[in-house]
Amino acid sequence: MKIRIEDRRGGGEAASKNHAPERCDVAVIGAGPYGLSAGVHLKAKGLRVRVFGEPMEFWAKKMPQGMLLRSPRVASNLSDPDHAFTLDAYETATRLEPCAPLPLDTFVEYGKWFRHQLGSALDPTTVAQVESADRGFRVWLEDGSNFLCSRVVVAAGIGPFRKKPEVFQNFPQNLVSHCYEGRDVKQFAGKRVVVIGSGQSALESAAILSEAGAQVEIIARDSKLKWIGSHKWLHQMGPLTRMLYSSHDVGPIGISRLVAYPNLVRLVPLKLRDKIRTRAVRPAGSQWLPARLVNVKLNTSRAVSRAIEANGGLALTLDDGSERQVDHVLLGTGYRVDISRYEFLSPELVRQVETFDGYPKLRSGFRSSVPGLHFIGATAARTFGPLLYFVAGTEFASRELVSYVARHTKAAQ
Repeated sequence: MKIRIEDRRGGGEAASKNHAPERCDVAVIGAGPYGLSAGVHLKAKGLRVRVFGEPMEFWAKKMPQGMLLRSPRVASNLSDPDHAFTLDAYETATRLEPCAPLPLDTFVEYGKWFRHQLGSALDPTTVAQVESADRGFRVWLEDGSNFLCSRVVVAAGIGPFRKKPEVFQNFPQNLVSHCYEGRDVKQFAGKRVVVIGSGQSALESAAILSEAGAQVEIIARDSKLKWIGSHKWLHQMGPLTRMLYSSHDVGPIGISRLVAYPNLVRLVPLKLRDKIRTRAVRPAGSQWLPARLVNVKLNTSRAVSRAIEANGGLALTLDDGSERQVDHVLLGTGYRVDISRYEFLSPELVRQVETFDGYPKLRSGFRSSVPGLHFIGATAARTFGPLLYFVAGTEFASRELVSYVARHTKAAQ
């Protein structure tokens, strides 16, 4: 629920007449992998940092229950300056048996363990709004309090960016939901569910629903499903494989090596950079999914052209004229970055940020066109490349951000 800041300012401003608002060097908005990693690096530099958000909340509450991480274990580490708080370190500390692919629950608990490095710098309070202020920004919290900071780092993730096809825009969540909205799959046992999409989220959601007892059909525009790492022999050539693919495992042969160097990607002309980005993250599923989809009906080269409520569910008409009566539609249609959908950014602030198609235009240090305002994670992917869509990008993002912030904070002091 969006907080009306204008209703709360009276108390905050009155209080500020007697007590100057607290000030910090950097406020990080978001406590997922990017926010936690950046916060730890900033704190290690001796900067006064505050990280806001419930740790790993989106992963714990909005990702498909029972999912497995697509990324390899080596690319699933959060970043700290000394590489002391790795996934392996967490499993050793908790006496947890390592496994691959990595279960979502394990990754969430790992993030919550990692967050303890921040101590009191982590605040679960929701940020209601960020606005420009003298020498930086004023940050308003959900409880009506506010403080000043020199810099703001937006690490708020993809939650507001869910992409829903027009035909499904106006239905209640009990009939149509997105796979990034978090649903208890057990409620779909015995129900007829159509999953829209052909990427990892769609395919894995279909597998999980089928295993929970639902009657599942996948409807996808692509003519056939694609699978990550389908040319296994390319991944079994020792040193040559390491020359062709980075350990991050983002993108196909060759492109995988390029996207491992985001500062190099940033220098590529935008049109070619976009081609590299879309090719690296095209819809595809992990190799371990086909065996879990044996009871799922696949309908490729198709799209839903019409949907209406009927008989307590939905009547769907496909573009070939065929019809379906289903209980629920689950959208595995991904997301579209648009920073104006971050409700905590004041409209005035958003208007000052130079963008291309919703993505902020960024410079070194993840700087936006607004001095002191930085964006990391998926919102930075159009500038720095597709590595920033994945957990593996936390290492580069944290070091690049902190290198810039530390230099310029010292200069300002």
